[in-house]
Amino acid sequence: MTRHLSMTLALIAATAAAQTTTTTPSTTHKTTTTHHTTSTAAKAAAAKKAAATAPELNPADNPPNVPKVEGTPKPLYSLRYIDIEVGTGPLAETRKFYTVHYTGWLTDGTKFDSSHDHDGGEPIVFPYGGHRVIPGWDTGFEGMHIGGKRRLFVPYQLAYGESGRPPVIPPKADLIFDVELVSQSDAPPEPAPAPQPATKPAEPATPPTPPTPSGTPQPQAPSTTATPPTR
Repeated sequence: MTRHLSMTLALIAATAAAQTTTTTPSTTHKTTTTHHTTSTAAKAAAAKKAAATAPELNPADNPPNVPKVEGTPKPLYSLRYIDIEVGTGPLAETRKFYTVHYTGWLTDGTKFDSSHDHDGGEPIVFPYGGHRVIPGWDTGFEGMHIGGKRRLFVPYQLAYGESGRPPVIPPKADLIFDVELVSQSDAPPEPAPAPQPATKPAEPATPPTPPTPSGTPQPQAPSTTATPPTR
């Protein structure tokens, strides 16, 4: 009786163990499959969304014979402008000497320089594209006509860089310029002649003594040998 009961209990335990072993892999497999399905769907949705919002690729970014790279080029900085007044003169040319009036501000509205504030209010002259001015000025006049006025929004990379020009231009300062292209020429314009100082008027010359008219008797000294009168 006792032996029969022990065998029955052993059989029940073995059956329970077999059921547990069979159920556990099934449950684990089901959970893994569900997680894999959800992950794939999320990735597909994200890829579809990215494709819809991505800008159209420019073929010029991957020309022939150049190793192809993936991705969209991103700008580091840009020079922006607004044409205030379109000039009526000839189109501005490169490698010319430009005569320019200008006023410059920081982005907080502080004016830091103006050609109108210089002695005489004279414009400045520089060779366009000759690296004599900030990079933003070496390209900022493209497409202008003589007599035109333009507002330039110059990022600090095309102005005075990370160091600036203390104390006037702070480090990494973006700048705003109003420029007027007065004229262009093949050579620097001749400077205006300096005004001559006023001179003291010359003293009038002493008039010469007028000559004695002819026929006028001249006085004579008395003769010491004169003959006494005769009786």
